Amino acid sequence: MRFVFLFLILAWGNALAQLDQITNKEAIAGLKAALEKGSQAAVASLGKSDGFLRNPKVRIDMPDSLERTEKAMRRLGMGKYADELIVTMNRAAEAAVPEAKQLFVDSVKKMTVQDAKGILSGGDTAGTAYFRKTTAKQLHDRFLPIVKKSTAKVGVAQKYNQYAEKGASLGIIDKSDANLDEYVTQKALDGLFLMVAEEEKKIRKDPVGTGKSIIKKVFGAMQN
Repeated sequence: MRFVFLFLILAWGNALAQLDQITNKEAIAGLKAALEKGSQAAVASLGKSDGFLRNPKVRIDMPDSLERTEKAMRRLGMGKYADELIVTMNRAAEAAVPEAKQLFVDSVKKMTVQDAKGILSGGDTAGTAYFRKTTAKQLHDRFLPIVKKSTAKVGVAQKYNQYAEKGASLGIIDKSDANLDEYVTQKALDGLFLMVAEEEKKIRKDPVGTGKSIIKKVFGAMQN
């Protein structure tokens, strides 16, 4: 037991020694490079045709509260309308996500030293939590008009809202699902932050794979 304890002390001391060799400026530069790389990768993977639709982790389906309605539509031979709506929702999200690119870049530029310290010492998705805190409201406001424009092209989207609003007033559909554009916008945000989190975890686990020396230096030292 004593040997294990001494080994842990030596290992921790070695990690601290490596971190001490990194200046605050380098640590912040490495973190910013990692967050920018991860967030841009997430945007690129989602902001294209089938980015949402063909990705089971983020694909936008009918709200759970409308699941029974969807099944009934398919039984009645109206499945094509449900499919059309699902495609429309995902296409709207794919069209909106590129708006996040610049907002993420701006968020990284505005990061304070205190923010950086919190992210570096936080968990595997501390950077994603920072992005959510600093950009979620702006992203919602930018996504929503794009989603509205996309769904307006499909008549079934209007019918969805009419049906869902009645369902919400009767208590058989969640109010949060009653407006198609708000539902898709929120799902797009959830999907985006999910993928940003995955990219962040990937970078933390394999900083060498990023191909950027400053990321390798900072996050590599934290691993040792």
